[in-house]
Amino acid sequence: MAPGVMNVRRVPGPLLMATLLLAMAAALLWSATQGAYPVSWQRWPQWWQAWRDSSAWPQDAMVFGTLRLPRLLLGALVGAGLGLAGALMQGLFRNPLADPGLIGVSSGAALAAGVAIVALGQWWPEAPRLLGSWTLMVAAALGGWLATLLVVALARGEHGVRVGVMLLAGVAVNALAGAGIGLLGYVATDEQLRQYQMWMLGSLGGARWSVVAVMAVVVGCACAIGLALARPLDVLALGEAQAVLMGVPLARLKAGCVAVAAVVTGAVTASVGMIGFVGLVAPHCVRLLAGPLHRWVIPGSAALGAVLVLVADAAARTWRSPAELPLGVLTALLGVPFLIGLLRRARRSL
Repeated sequence: MAPGVMNVRRVPGPLLMATLLLAMAAALLWSATQGAYPVSWQRWPQWWQAWRDSSAWPQDAMVFGTLRLPRLLLGALVGAGLGLAGALMQGLFRNPLADPGLIGVSSGAALAAGVAIVALGQWWPEAPRLLGSWTLMVAAALGGWLATLLVVALARGEHGVRVGVMLLAGVAVNALAGAGIGLLGYVATDEQLRQYQMWMLGSLGGARWSVVAVMAVVVGCACAIGLALARPLDVLALGEAQAVLMGVPLARLKAGCVAVAAVVTGAVTASVGMIGFVGLVAPHCVRLLAGPLHRWVIPGSAALGAVLVLVADAAARTWRSPAELPLGVLTALLGVPFLIGLLRRARRSL
């Protein structure tokens, strides 16, 4: 089934992109003022004056520059990466309900993170001190990519990777990783279990400039490759046989989509934990609004994903301030009603 083929009124692609970019800018500006520590727009000219005078930075400027700004940028990058990965997966599987987690990258990253927290903490207690704060991130990224490689290996046949078999292999790998996660939860100590659960729920609280730099490179490269895959994905929507007749290199297209989705989702999961629904909701909504052309679906999904994560993170920081709610819970609470509303609108227009 070709994704997003519904009789709904379309929004022109350029207009939708302009609207989404404005919405992302508005979400960044609004989120910058939200949180347990108030930061007002009216104070920004004073920060500029302090910088020009080479005087001491005000406290709210220090908070914004060291904590709030990297968190905002990381949130935008995380949302953009998940939206992009979801658009590629929905285009590859030709199903509007496809999600980056179908290829096992999220569950593989979660299992590897659990091994790093529970098993490594018991067998090698000095590992976090010796390896630094990147221990969990590196383990989660490697776990996600290894799970994806396993899914691809299971789906590979005589004529290349079969998308239908890849879906079944993803279900099997997700189930296996879920069993491993349950076993780790059983043997973990109370402290390890709490740390693991907090990571699984997702949070931007650990944002720092080094992580933002890595994510910027990953998401930037993924966007460039994703846009290059837009036209072949449009042809693939007609069916694999038609795509072959039109000269689309299917093996390269499948490998590119899976590789980009795996790298981006693995990097996101390693950086902030499990963030659900963004990769499902953002591409689906953009496709309903702008149509199935991937030259608009891919960048539009990235922009809408950034908006969703920024809004959810602002709500997570302010809902029960000074406490912080898990970001993964908020993305589900915001994403599910949004998706249901669009589905109901599309159904009425059929």
